[in-house]
Amino acid sequence: MIHLPETQHPQRELLPQPLSSETFAPFGEVIEASAAVHHFTINAGNTERYHDLARIEPGADGRVIISIFRGQPRALPFKVEMMERHPLASQAFVPLSGRPYLVVVAPPGKAPGVEDLQVFLARGDQGVNYATGVWHHPLLALDEVSDFLVIDRSGPGHNCDEVALEPAGVITLRG
Repeated sequence: MIHLPETQHPQRELLPQPLSSETFAPFGEVIEASAAVHHFTINAGNTERYHDLARIEPGADGRVIISIFRGQPRALPFKVEMMERHPLASQAFVPLSGRPYLVVVAPPGKAPGVEDLQVFLARGDQGVNYATGVWHHPLLALDEVSDFLVIDRSGPGHNCDEVALEPAGVITLRG
């Protein structure tokens, strides 16, 4: 636990766990080429297709768009002071730089508190698709500038809610 002067709220230590399809299921899907997902050979045997890895939901009147986000590296320990959600659609992040990154999530619904947060350490070959309404922290690249292919929604309506966390959480890595 990190100790702060009494004038500030205490912070809660958040320890990342490895990202897996099972542990991330309440928040969306893990996007990865693994033996556990539906896959088959195509293109006369030259390509293995890892099929239908995420439910991309553009919401009513929305359309699916593809962007590249270039994330600046975050230093650890990192203070988690806010979360966001997209109430109209899903949002997928697929790393292009092959570097690990952090994923911070909380269940959909009411604004989360620090006690609701879960932190995952994603490998550089794992993407995530946040289900509609799942609270998450914006992109958390580690070590170096990293590019991500982002699949999300464009369309009418307000599709980004942000909340401040008080007290904040602090992500640390042990061992």
